[in-house]
Amino acid sequence: MEIYIQLFNVLFPVFFVVGIGYFLGKKNPKIDTTFITNFAANIGSPAIVIYSLNSINISFSVFKDYFWYYLIAIFCFFLVGTIFLYFQKTKDIIRELPPFVMPNTGNMGLPICLFAYGSQGLGVAAAISALIILCHFTLGVFLADRKFNFEVISKSPAFYSVIVAVVLLYYNIKLPIFIENTTLLLTYATIFLILMSLGIALTRLKVFSFKKALISSIGRVILGPIIGYLLIIYYNLEGFAAGVLLIQCSMPSAILNYLVGSIYSPKKIVDNVASMIVVSTLMSFVTIPLVVFFALKYFN
Repeated sequence: MEIYIQLFNVLFPVFFVVGIGYFLGKKNPKIDTTFITNFAANIGSPAIVIYSLNSINISFSVFKDYFWYYLIAIFCFFLVGTIFLYFQKTKDIIRELPPFVMPNTGNMGLPICLFAYGSQGLGVAAAISALIILCHFTLGVFLADRKFNFEVISKSPAFYSVIVAVVLLYYNIKLPIFIENTTLLLTYATIFLILMSLGIALTRLKVFSFKKALISSIGRVILGPIIGYLLIIYYNLEGFAAGVLLIQCSMPSAILNYLVGSIYSPKKIVDNVASMIVVSTLMSFVTIPLVVFFALKYFN
């Protein structure tokens, strides 16, 4: 019974805040989320990276290991996406790969791992999320635009925050108290805002091809955690860090895939990406509780 209470304690705050966003989005379809997007991209995400990736929450060796494990996971996601899209006879496989490859490790993954495993879980989750952030502005742009755009990453505050955090971790430099307190405050504010924006986004993104989106979403939220579990077995991982890896592999497609695609890809591609984001997110409301239950039970 205790594990069910723990599961409820982990998931209720996340789904409740997403529900607030969904309610606000339905009540006011014209609600402006530009502030949230700009705040999260330019201030919130860098603050999360700096706060989470500090020597109190995670060591450099753990950061390096789980950065590498999730890089392997991303390669597996890439293969799964290519196979799923090929058998669905997708014309432009490259541009439709991002929602397979880059899951929502930030909006949903970070708070779930935080509530499941505390600040140390947040540290490992942030190591994985940092990799996904880098992928969005490099691999994501490349897949959506079919060419690299170094200007995008050079203008990304999150990119520089990852570099700063890794340097601090490598040299085991502790954050000054005032910076730690400031980034802590910004971290929790950002988590609330991005969860709420996720709920708002679910009221706006439309499903254009349900059958295709459903099949693709299976590759994201069903095969994702299976890939994570196979990595845990292969590398003989254990403890809360293994649970974080499993949870982060189970996340639905990230909304940032849609935002990047809307800039660099044709409308038809963007519609398909949006459809997969909506369906995979809705499916994750069923699959994530199962994965978190498994993680809490066997990797604690």
